[in-house]
Amino acid sequence: MNILVTGASSGIGREVALAFASGGAQLFLWGRNEERLTAVADDVQALGGTSEQRTVDLTHEAERHAAVQALPDTLDVVVHSAGTIALAPVADLSEQAARDQWLLNAHAPAMLTQALLPRLRRAAGHVIFINSGAGVHARAGWSAYAMSKHALKALADALREEERPHGVQVTSIYPGRTDTPMQHEVRRQEGGPYEQEAYVNAADVAQAVRQAVHMQPPSSMTDVHVRPR
Repeated sequence: MNILVTGASSGIGREVALAFASGGAQLFLWGRNEERLTAVADDVQALGGTSEQRTVDLTHEAERHAAVQALPDTLDVVVHSAGTIALAPVADLSEQAARDQWLLNAHAPAMLTQALLPRLRRAAGHVIFINSGAGVHARAGWSAYAMSKHALKALADALREEERPHGVQVTSIYPGRTDTPMQHEVRRQEGGPYEQEAYVNAADVAQAVRQAVHMQPPSSMTDVHVRPR
């Protein structure tokens, strides 16, 4: 099984890579931090898995294209886990912050999925989008991030209908607040304490991804919400 994970250098993406490491899959790990990617690849190997890593900025079309060309002819699973966040009310939102979130959280997954569809169709593969609770409910101060995640939901819903005749499955995962480096950044921006015990474990989100991939026909997991108790 060939599995591509974007945003694999930390957080949920890292846990997804580890969740599939012992299952005999060939993992392709993409991220922007080479040092952290190498550490994840080492962890995958320690669990008995095999992987190839690539440093890539998904918002750059040329880098994205080159990375796609280096992939095998078939892909069984693509997990879109790369993302960024910058909180601000609409009145104070900078154009750059809005653009950055849109490009990485919504535009890049759309264009990357388009480029990968031939590989996914050959394998009757599975596309998984790591969305967010913000993808179904927008809170004050979260406008740009929520906008990008609502768009990601729309992408997944349309893609699911379009690719059903080709045998490609599509799943959206909607985690609540999750114990990740991104959540540390969120709490820093919010100016609040970090309450690890109150957040979802990133490994549990990864297990939801794994369960979605291993569902047996004719069943399919389309939308999965993972929330703190």
